Amino acid sequence: MWETIFDKMLSRLVRDGELSVTYPDGKTRSYGSGGSYAAAVRIKDTDTLRKLCTAPDLGLGEAYMDERLTVENDDIEGLISLILSNSYHDVMPFWVRAMDRARFRLGNWITRNTPQMAQANVAHHYDISDDLYRLFLDEDMQYSCAYFYDPDISLEEAQIAKKAHIANKLQIEPGMRVLDIGCGWGGMALTLARDYGAKVTGVTLSENQLARAKMRAEEQGLSDLIDFRLQDYRLLDEPFDRIVSVGMLEHVGLPQYSVYFDKVSDLLARDGVALIHTIGRTGPPMAESKWMTRYIFPGGYVPSLSELAPAIENSGLWNLDLEVWRLHYAYTLRHWLRRFDANIEQVKKMYDARFIRMWRYYLTICFLSFELNRQAVRAWRMRFRGTLEEIAVRYPPKENIDLDALADMVSTILEGGIVMSKALSEPKVLSQQVLLFRNMMRAMFLPDAQLSNAAVGA
Repeated sequence: MWETIFDKMLSRLVRDGELSVTYPDGKTRSYGSGGSYAAAVRIKDTDTLRKLCTAPDLGLGEAYMDERLTVENDDIEGLISLILSNSYHDVMPFWVRAMDRARFRLGNWITRNTPQMAQANVAHHYDISDDLYRLFLDEDMQYSCAYFYDPDISLEEAQIAKKAHIANKLQIEPGMRVLDIGCGWGGMALTLARDYGAKVTGVTLSENQLARAKMRAEEQGLSDLIDFRLQDYRLLDEPFDRIVSVGMLEHVGLPQYSVYFDKVSDLLARDGVALIHTIGRTGPPMAESKWMTRYIFPGGYVPSLSELAPAIENSGLWNLDLEVWRLHYAYTLRHWLRRFDANIEQVKKMYDARFIRMWRYYLTICFLSFELNRQAVRAWRMRFRGTLEEIAVRYPPKENIDLDALADMVSTILEGGIVMSKALSEPKVLSQQVLLFRNMMRAMFLPDAQLSNAAVGA
């Protein structure tokens, strides 16, 4: 039964690329018509098939970790690339989609992240071993997106550029009181104190990170300018001129966004500035990866802009700047994976084979999620452009029009309409945007006589 269901799933899923699957009975079947990506896997038992059918995200990650699903040449990058390049969610069985919707609705309970839960979640990921992180992070131990103003610069250069970019945006001046929420191993706080003369308070829930940060401050003679604390941000009560938080909002949890931004607003001086960096979604809200929340970031949640906007607005904060670093994170994660692989013999002395497969799977699926979104954008452009070309053949446009730019406009209208509908709680915004675009298209393509008739008919 499960083999039949899985076969039908893959027949619908794999449209671009080619996937070869060897089933538990030894039979091999191929899916897809060829393309950019190819992978070959072997599934060892029927129970693995069942898990892949009922919970694909969790089932795939666990099967790879436990070697119940093996990939030819251990090409996990090729397999994940193939999956992400296809329209994954739309072809999942109804029970999978129903479970995802249910998990999303339960998100307010699952990710409620009380102070006690938050500390336990942080310890799960960040307190495993500083030695592991030193093997793949830069010298400053920056465990967040770097700023690649040039894709060819080193990871160290990109992390230095990230800290400088943030400091410049915050317009840090000597003597300013700065709060670093989720300070990690202290790199940002040390930079702001050493290079800009700021008085920095850094809070973390990781005991390992706190010890390392304090030691670094002492070694650099900055203990008088930096106060590192093992403290939940919600328990702070002193004012700050600037607040910075890099890579921490993903751990706040969906139900706590109002609490978070209200606290940021309360802690800021009247003319204060906050810079909040987070991983975000390009689309509407959805359930978080079950594998990721179980094995890597318990309590974690990647927000959509539509989920953040109401909390920001209700807090009284003004959103003055929004900058997207998507491909910067893809470059960062590629560097981390390369360094992890380059130091694999040292990792083997610290952790077992299952942990190593888990960590490689985590880094691989993360960098591909960022990187292949570029491919998804291009796919949307090609799809819309094909339709526009058909329209242009039948109705030559009245002016010279860049169809690629027009296709991008369609994508922007759809995505922007979704965000605005969610953020403003006005469901009609999207349909209004689409209708306006339709009228604009008519004006560009329809002959004047037909345009008049269309207007009368409308």
